[in-house]
Amino acid sequence: MITDLGHTAFRCHDLDKSLAFYALLGLHESFRLYRDDGDLMLIYLHVGGDRFLELFPNGPEPTEPKGSFMHVCLVSDDLAADVEHLRANGVSIWRELKEGKDGNLQAWVLDPDGNPIELMQLVEHSPQRRVARGEKAQ
Repeated sequence: MITDLGHTAFRCHDLDKSLAFYALLGLHESFRLYRDDGDLMLIYLHVGGDRFLELFPNGPEPTEPKGSFMHVCLVSDDLAADVEHLRANGVSIWRELKEGKDGNLQAWVLDPDGNPIELMQLVEHSPQRRVARGEKAQ
């Protein structure tokens, strides 16, 4: 039985840029894994609990998102402050902070490789929080 989401992985064209971007979001390097020949395979960033973001080096040039991947959502405890922190550090806000259809606050940014990152602040009456408390979503 599935109990949680373990990690999401991205190929990064410029690993240093990606590490700096995710550090602005509070996600810092936890550890690295290396191939048998000693080359860097990937870097793990700790998201929380048992959840991680994996960054793989030597990815392609950033392009428009395509394929079946849509986005990753990172949960914030103070979205307005996070948006201002990102903006103050030169990150463009792709979609400004607003209330979503589920009642949660959301804003969107693109990482250095063009991956859409949803930033969400869960509110207590949201369907996600209700389900997490063992209640019905609606």
